[in-house]
Amino acid sequence: MIGLNLCPFAKAVRVKDSIRLFCSAARNEADLCADLTNELRLLVAADPQQIETTLLIHPHVLGEFLDYNEFLDQADRCLDELDLVGEIQIASFHPDYQFAGTAAQAIENHTNRSPFPMLHLLRERSIEQALATFPDAALIYERNIDTLRRLGPEGWRRLIDA
Repeated sequence: MIGLNLCPFAKAVRVKDSIRLFCSAARNEADLCADLTNELRLLVAADPQQIETTLLIHPHVLGEFLDYNEFLDQADRCLDELDLVGEIQIASFHPDYQFAGTAAQAIENHTNRSPFPMLHLLRERSIEQALATFPDAALIYERNIDTLRRLGPEGWRRLIDA
């Protein structure tokens, strides 16, 4: 992610060591919702210098991408119930991530693939600040696809294996 500059905002929070990693022990959606609620509350209450963003990793639940994708509506409802819409955004990552209209093994799907299913909790204010400093932020997605297409499946595998 950082080495290929797929997310030009990731390096800064990594360098500042302000990424919270939380690995959920949840084995069902209800427990994952409880963990999500707790992590959202913790993120909102935390000093952004200490915790700027959170990766909620959940290796034991929602292993099937379609189940995971359906759960995202539930995650959005959780934001709404906590009155955090407009304050926190949830980005989605999954080992089998697949954008609508793409083949399962299309290289561009790898921009949102991760070793385990996870929900990336981001402060909207931080996104706005980062976007203000990044020229042509709307083109990030297209640039990422171009990067992965140039790298190709073989190049991607070599990176992952390394």
